[in-house]
Amino acid sequence: KPRRNPRNFASRKSIKEKARLRLKEFDVGGKFSRLPLPRAAVLLPLLLRDGKLHLLLTVRSAQLRRSPGEVCFPGGKSEAIDKDEIDTALREAKEEVGLQPEKVEVICRLVPGIDKMNHLVTPVVGFIEDTFQAIPNPDEVSDVFVVPLEYFVKPLHYKPLPYQTSSGYSNWMHCFTYDDHEHKMSFKIWGLTAHFAVFLALVIFRERPTFEVDYDLDNLISSSEKNFLNLYASLCERKKSNL
Repeated sequence: KPRRNPRNFASRKSIKEKARLRLKEFDVGGKFSRLPLPRAAVLLPLLLRDGKLHLLLTVRSAQLRRSPGEVCFPGGKSEAIDKDEIDTALREAKEEVGLQPEKVEVICRLVPGIDKMNHLVTPVVGFIEDTFQAIPNPDEVSDVFVVPLEYFVKPLHYKPLPYQTSSGYSNWMHCFTYDDHEHKMSFKIWGLTAHFAVFLALVIFRERPTFEVDYDLDNLISSSEKNFLNLYASLCERKKSNL
């Protein structure tokens, strides 16, 4: 059995420990869970590889009705059996990529987003082992890959895309292209998935990204909550005007 380099082990521990502490500061718990929107959750699986944090992502199967072939995190709609969003994210990750819930060290829930179908989507952050071997469920997932987390603050290929929500709220959407040498493929990461990945990287690294973000980086907690509540308010306004 190869002996672990104790210094290496200590530095691995401190990278995780630092990330854990930062993430716990941003834990929203069930703060937004009571909003009257249908609920969904995604798991943001963090792993340590070559001394760096990485994020595990999936590619949606081409035969899915909604967003086929798009990059996303494991996750989906809440079901009656789920106690909370953490349950939803863990159940979906098990169904989609064979990740056993007990193999995830859940750290926190971050500020939610609202998807195209107006679901309240809660990102659940957890550590998984670097040795995890995904078993993609072919009905739902065609590929699984990992991206260094710092790519979401210092990308090689990035462009902002203008978009307008159905409520007439205009904004920019992050769009990353990641060249994965392991798969010899390029992956396009955009929309809510990119939004969550960027926020996670900002929380953990505490540094300015090489592109524009609509947060006050000195007050990341309050500005992320404010942005979300503005988005939610614009959705409520539209619902009222449609009545």
